[in-house]
Amino acid sequence: MTRAVASAALLLLPLLYVLHCSNNVDAAQGQTSQPNIVILLADDLGWSDVGWRNPFMPTPTLDKMAREGMILNQSYVQQTCSPSRAALMSGRYPHHLGLQYNTIRSGWNIHLADDQPILPEALKKLGYATHMVGKWHLGFCNWRYTPTYRGFQSFYGYYNAAEDYYTHIENNGYDFRDNDQVDKSAVGLYSTNLFNDRAIRIINDHNTSQPLFLYLAYQAVHGPLQAPQEYIDRHCKHIPDNNRKIKCGMIAALDESVKNVTHALKQRGLMDNTFILFSSDNGGPVHEYASNYPLRGSKITLWEGGTRAAAFAYAPSFLQKTNSSYEELIHITDWYPTLVEAAGGGSSVANIDGVSQWKNLLSGGPGPRQEFIYNMDEVRNDSAIRRGRYKLIQGYARNPNGWFVPPELEKALNETTVDIHGEKNSPPYSLYDLETDPEERHNIIDSHQTVFHNLKARLDSYRPSLVPTKHYDYIRASKPDNFNGNWSPGWC
Repeated sequence: MTRAVASAALLLLPLLYVLHCSNNVDAAQGQTSQPNIVILLADDLGWSDVGWRNPFMPTPTLDKMAREGMILNQSYVQQTCSPSRAALMSGRYPHHLGLQYNTIRSGWNIHLADDQPILPEALKKLGYATHMVGKWHLGFCNWRYTPTYRGFQSFYGYYNAAEDYYTHIENNGYDFRDNDQVDKSAVGLYSTNLFNDRAIRIINDHNTSQPLFLYLAYQAVHGPLQAPQEYIDRHCKHIPDNNRKIKCGMIAALDESVKNVTHALKQRGLMDNTFILFSSDNGGPVHEYASNYPLRGSKITLWEGGTRAAAFAYAPSFLQKTNSSYEELIHITDWYPTLVEAAGGGSSVANIDGVSQWKNLLSGGPGPRQEFIYNMDEVRNDSAIRRGRYKLIQGYARNPNGWFVPPELEKALNETTVDIHGEKNSPPYSLYDLETDPEERHNIIDSHQTVFHNLKARLDSYRPSLVPTKHYDYIRASKPDNFNGNWSPGWC
């Protein structure tokens, strides 16, 4: 195909998309022409905690969807929970929000900025029914920072970072809501199952003449390590380590929920007009028995194991290249403009860092992103940038920063964990060629000085736009004792 023909074909994609949507209306009377959008966000799922990378992991549903859809091999997220969720919802880098330093902890008076619309508000304006199920973790000190005040028509889940999967207690306070109301009916029930049931109810009750946006942000597989015994017994007896066995059970429960939710979409006749994004919010935490092998590092680090997500897009009716892998760079900020364009809102959104990937996802062609910032943290004095094949890290390489082999793979691979935790004399800069060295084993800065200086200049060019880290305090007025034992808004 000549370049001219290829360019013409690319220009036809929006027309083909419109025609596809029109056909959907004919095929399913009463359905919207705009695609339904479902985000399935796993929490702390490692790079090799999925069956398509680790055959010992019981994820048959996710494996099938990944293989029938498009595996996103270079899909990047932030290194930890709140920054990733902030980037997903806002389309902005955390260092442009003041959220680059840490997660938002219970009782802290910080939140996602409300100075411009976030994804559910944008989609609601485009006519979508917007529903959120699961973990918010973007601040709740004031009601106006909670999901139903930020564009979601309904919310079922919890505000904080983590909690017991059954009691829903976090730091001596109960944290579970149905919209704005405390919901004690959840006590004793496993959160993955609760979120599964509510998502199915939303799908079954949905008016199909309106497009649906469902953001299902699972608690799974974040700690604490808790799984119904039936999942461990049925799927995970082959795992040699007891803690990893529980993690396996949590992953199996997550996979079964995805199976149930996608079945509900099919039963309602919605699947042919639905775009599904599955992703982890960050790399897996190795101290909680996740595995990012063979990538280096863990959640909270700027290594690939902390920032490259297990992810795929599933939309066989839209994607021209199914049963494929996508090797173009995608950053979590890109999903905001990508999904807005998918919804018919145009290809650009003002004042964000993300770029729409919609047309190249449809075609499987070259993507628009050439570089991104992993993070820029002036408190820890570390940052990182990727441009093309090269990655530059500035500052102390956060621990844990080794290569952690999951116990079920040690024998098969004849490899063991290499933990270099405690390396104090890391250089001020390190450079890696991720095309030839995705495991970040070889610092090539000495032999690639021109690349280093060019990347350093690019990294430094972002520093003037940094918003200082938000000052956080634990506010005593937030204590659950002041709200009948519940974590609740209303103290800032």
